[in-house]
Amino acid sequence: MEKVVSKSKKAEPVAESKSKTKFSKETYIKWYESMLLMRKFEEKTGHLYIQQKIRGFCHLYIGQEALVAGAVSAIRPQDRMITAYRDHAHPIGRGMHPKYVMAEMMAKITGCSKGKGGSMHIFSKEFNFFGGHGIVGGQIPLGAGMAFADKYNGNDLVTLCYMGDGAVRQGALHEAFNMAMLWKLPVIFIIENNNYAMGTSVERTSNVHELWKVGLSYEMPSKAVDGMTCEAVHEAIEEAVTRARKGDGPTLLEMKTYRYKGHSMSDAQTYRTKDEVKEYQAQDPIEKVLATIKKNKWMSDADIEAAEKKVDDIVAESVQFGEESPYPTIDELYKDVYEQSDYPYIIE
Repeated sequence: MEKVVSKSKKAEPVAESKSKTKFSKETYIKWYESMLLMRKFEEKTGHLYIQQKIRGFCHLYIGQEALVAGAVSAIRPQDRMITAYRDHAHPIGRGMHPKYVMAEMMAKITGCSKGKGGSMHIFSKEFNFFGGHGIVGGQIPLGAGMAFADKYNGNDLVTLCYMGDGAVRQGALHEAFNMAMLWKLPVIFIIENNNYAMGTSVERTSNVHELWKVGLSYEMPSKAVDGMTCEAVHEAIEEAVTRARKGDGPTLLEMKTYRYKGHSMSDAQTYRTKDEVKEYQAQDPIEKVLATIKKNKWMSDADIEAAEKKVDDIVAESVQFGEESPYPTIDELYKDVYEQSDYPYIIE
């Protein structure tokens, strides 16, 4: 499957720069271009949903982009990633061309899940992105299981298992945490704490407000992370990955973030004020990265304008690809269901 090609080099930490940053010019430009693509893709997705060109449920990632960009720069392409149903940005951050995500949301055969999954079930074995899961918390034991497979096979790969703050109240999380620590599985559990499980605040649904503390009962290394900055995300993931590759087991990271849009496209957002949203928008992760780039003069105004144009062109290409792609034919109903090609109980 086609990748989005960037001129940026592989992210690598450097000892020092003009602004005393730990990360290189290439890393910051990669973060900026990647998050800008996620943001503009999601904004266009929202418009298309209103036009009913995308149907079903649709959960946008706008505001949370640093959780993906900062993580991708800290892991290998071979490492695994799995998440819940707010899942458009993760495969894009890993390099998948967004046209395959757009086609999937439009239920087209050219989509990354052949039009069978839609917005909530994006999947790509090629980019080691394993969903996209609609069941709240359902991906948590799956993420632990993927990590178990890697340990069993004797490789040093790591699984990043994302979840929303609402999933922390699911019983499967505690079973997975216990087993992951018992068997020292190479999995990093990441809570995308955007303050609201659908429309209900953490304070109203949990006696534990600092969700990272849940991991302490299993003696799992756990901490809170500023999820609105790529630097903090990268450093936390890098530390956890190093620990996992050494065979020391899992880590729980509570990434404190915020979604600027509602839980889904049908969310009236009556549970929060516009002033609250503006407060978090003032901490926008894209603007933070861009400010560092400008301060160090790593991109000129012309370079920034060119980057925006490139992203706009990719998004436009993705929409055109989705709209022009065909829907699945009726025989696709029976494909990817049974491993046995001549399964005898399929009605012809």
